[in-house]
Amino acid sequence: MTDLPIYSTGPSAAFFDLDRTLISGSSAFVLGIAAWRGKLVPTHQFLRDAAGAVAFKFAGASDETSEGVRDRILGAVKGVRLDDLVALNADIVPKLMAMVRPEAARLLEQHRHAGRATYIVSASPVELVEPLAKALGMTAGIGTRSAIVDGVYTGELAGPFCYGPGKVEAISELARWEGLDLGQCWAYSDSASDLPMLEAVGHPVAVNPDSKLERFAGQRGWPVVVFSKRTKAVIRRTTQAVGAVGLTAGGFAGGIRWARHR
Repeated sequence: MTDLPIYSTGPSAAFFDLDRTLISGSSAFVLGIAAWRGKLVPTHQFLRDAAGAVAFKFAGASDETSEGVRDRILGAVKGVRLDDLVALNADIVPKLMAMVRPEAARLLEQHRHAGRATYIVSASPVELVEPLAKALGMTAGIGTRSAIVDGVYTGELAGPFCYGPGKVEAISELARWEGLDLGQCWAYSDSASDLPMLEAVGHPVAVNPDSKLERFAGQRGWPVVVFSKRTKAVIRRTTQAVGAVGLTAGGFAGGIRWARHR
């Protein structure tokens, strides 16, 4: 009995949000600690950003805070040398890999076995997202690109902010370059801020969703995956969604039990 996702009839990909979806916490918090220890950011900035990361860990993000998220990410790297930030990956990437949810790792493997490209799509800096994606054996990482002048971050964007509608812009551009059919692609996220990306693909999946996303997923009949603290997954779905994910009733190797929206 196979646990693989269904095979697509055309070129497709699986897009994974990073924080609270692929990993169990906040990548910004890990980056902030490393930058503070490396003396790339002052203590007051680290404490401010850490408070935001903790709030995100427990409450998630929303479209209403997108400007704040953007300003925090751009402000965190403003004035930092590119080489210094990239050097932090030797410390950051192993820590983030240790935070990858076992169930998410199995999903990645299922998509790879199905012949599907896999991407991280995150508001985090691309200089962090890309190395993590490669370390996880994924196709690539899509993240926020900040402007760089003379090797130093300016604090301005160098492309779309990879958050909310910006994620749709990013994956749509990728689809054009790679000849992907978004209608046959998959997307995974925990946050209602990613509703634009989830609605842009044919196979949206809510992972550990915030309350707004869970309500919306229930209305649309989208699969809802909840990774428990015991590293088992519970999949809740409507009758219409049972066949959509293409996973067998046997579930993941680590154990899945099935329930339905009530």
